Amino acid sequence: MTEPIIEIRHLSKSFGANAVLKDIDFTVSPGDVTTVIGPSGSGKSTLLRCINLLETPTTGQILFHGKDVTARGTDPAQYRSRVGMVFQSFNLFNNMTVLDNCTVGQRKVLKRDPETARQSAMRYLEQVGMAPYINARPRQLSGGQKQRVAIARALAMDPEVLLFDEPTSALDPEMVGEVLSVMRDLAQRGMTMIVVTHEMAFARDVSNHVVFMADGVIAEEGEPQQLFASPKNPRTQEFLARFLNT
Repeated sequence: MTEPIIEIRHLSKSFGANAVLKDIDFTVSPGDVTTVIGPSGSGKSTLLRCINLLETPTTGQILFHGKDVTARGTDPAQYRSRVGMVFQSFNLFNNMTVLDNCTVGQRKVLKRDPETARQSAMRYLEQVGMAPYINARPRQLSGGQKQRVAIARALAMDPEVLLFDEPTSALDPEMVGEVLSVMRDLAQRGMTMIVVTHEMAFARDVSNHVVFMADGVIAEEGEPQQLFASPKNPRTQEFLARFLNT
């Protein structure tokens, strides 16, 4: 039995009186592609931000290799170098070139020398098809190109897990495919991923574990074939009906 990389235990998050996440439990093992689906406002992005320690959980635990990273003494920057995140809005540094965007974290957090950082960045920029653009600034790139750079930047930190927060929702429809193609390739290479997405075909065809959230709780979870073919929870049935009938 493989030891899990991430375990979410009784995780809750409130903003004032508003409980956004309520008693969330699930486990991520090496090589898992977990997709988190559900209606807007169900707490999906907040869950991802808690896992990456961008939000502090109100109660519960997040275990990384068995260690509670919400406990005092965790270095968030070091933890995030192991559990990387790709954002909906890219979050690239606009005053830096593509190459510099992909080396700055390596140099500052991982303390790599410039040449080692450059080689790592180039390897992943080539993998996502962005090596010809290393001297470009983000403003010169399309949305799809920016997101591919953001993925390369995250990969260059050599993370064990990659979190994706609706990585295609800010893109024009014709650019969605190029980003999903990169993510499919990562899945085939065995990258452990947690993906918040509205792309139901990706959730059904690429992931091996689907978590359906509604009103801040996990309403249903399981293997994609089972969950998409015969969802048990009425909320899941209602949510998926429009996708299954298209």
